[in-house]
Formats: sequence, C-alpha cells, structure tokens
Amino acid sequence: MTEAITYAYAVAQDAEGSLEDALSGLPGVADGPVHLVRAGHRGEVVVAVSPVPEQDFEENALRAHLEDLDWLESVARAHHRVIEALAARTTVLPLRLATVYLDDERVRQMLDARQEAFAERLSDLAAHTEWGVKIYAEAPAATDRPAEPPAGADLSPGRAYLSHRKAQRHAREDAYREAEQVARRVETAARSYAVDRVQHRVQQGELARGPGENVINDAYLVPLEYGESFRADVLRTAEGLPGVRVEVTGPWAPYSFATPPEAEPLKRAAP
Repeated sequence: MTEAITYAYAVAQDAEGSLEDALSGLPGVADGPVHLVRAGHRGEVVVAVSPVPEQDFEENALRAHLEDLDWLESVARAHHRVIEALAARTTVLPLRLATVYLDDERVRQMLDARQEAFAERLSDLAAHTEWGVKIYAEAPAATDRPAEPPAGADLSPGRAYLSHRKAQRHAREDAYREAEQVARRVETAARSYAVDRVQHRVQQGELARGPGENVINDAYLVPLEYGESFRADVLRTAEGLPGVRVEVTGPWAPYSFATPPEAEPLKRAAP
C-alpha cells in the first residue's frame, strides 16, 4: 500500500463554516479528496489539504518530477482548481506549488503556530484580487536577407547587408524605448487603483508564449471594485506604439501577495 502524506493548497478564512461545501467532490492533486484542517483553539482560519502519494513528493522524486512538464502541469492545474474554488467563496492565501507535510497533524501544528500572522494577512487581502501585467517588446525578427534597396540606390552586397543590419538594430532599439515608455504609463495608470505591486522575473523560453520579448512581468493587488477599470486603463497604455504589446490577466486569487515571509509555511515539516 502506498503511503500518503498531506498536500497543502491554501490558507483561508472560513468564518461561516461553509467552505466544506465548496470543496465537496472536488478532486485535488493525484485525485485525492480535498478537506479542511482547522487550528486547535480557533476554527475560522483553515488550510485546504488532500492526501498524495509519498513516493511522488519525497525530495528526490519531487526534484525529478519538476523537470517533467506534463506532470508539473497536471499538479498545477489541480492546485489552482482548489484555490479558485476557495477564492470564489472567501479570501485565500495560496501556498506554493508542492507544499507538503507528513500528515494533517503537522499542518494543524503549523496553523496553530502562525494563526495570528495568517489572520492579519487575510484581513489585509479581503476584497482584493491580483492582476498580472506583462509588457512585450515586439522588434522585427532578424533576417540575413537585406530588403530591396530603394530605387536609384547603388549599394554593393556588403554595404546592403550592413545597412540592413543597422536598420534592424535601430528597430530593436526603438521597440525597447517604446517598451520603457509603456512601462512608465502602466505604473502611472496602476497607481490610481493598485495598493501593492510585485515584480516577477521576466518569462523566457517555453514560459514566454506569444510574439515579442517579455520585458516586464508584474503583479498588482487591486480592490475588487476597481478591477475592470484597472484592466481598461492599463491596456490603453500601449496605444499608438505598435512595437509594444501589453497583456493583462486576471482577476486571480492573490498568489503573489499571499504570505509574509515570516509566516511562510514549511516546504516539508520535519519528522
């Protein structure tokens, strides 16, 4: 029989005791049933958890799995599915992907020890959602083939090639200058709505989907009532600048703003 450990998804506020209904029948990671763990002395702050096979989440196996994009995508989808189900009902503090404990009792001990910090952060994030803002510089793709020279131009093949490369370099420089201009516009627009911002590392490789180079990857914490206005104003910041693309995603549970460092749950509780 495969031993099970406890996978933790999020800390949440359950003042009305209704979150069990939101999780009823919802499959978690590895299709485990999701349930709530409550603190011993106070039951309003809870942690959503489910059992997962220990063999997949012990340290060496997890390190190998994190290189498997199909496995990682499956876990991420289940992780976010549980968090979004909670976020539809209450304020949540999403935990990092693959946060595991030896058992529910270790989760309860962590919750008992950090109850006040979690409650304070939940209060801060109430009625706020996260919006993602990415800025892409869309410089023309480099090619080795020069464009046709203007009529009457008398350029040798070598000079035509150098002229072509120079034009490409200028186009890239223009795109980055325009991206900087849009970044300033976004900051100005966001200042009217957002109460916090987190600057993430720009996305590269397989994570950078779509045309252009990702040069800004930020998350903003925005009060619920300003969400659509935030989206509209930020999207307008790239108007008139064809070399720049702005992408706004959300609203999301506040993944980037969830837990203060001093209250971050342990990756894996010690035995």
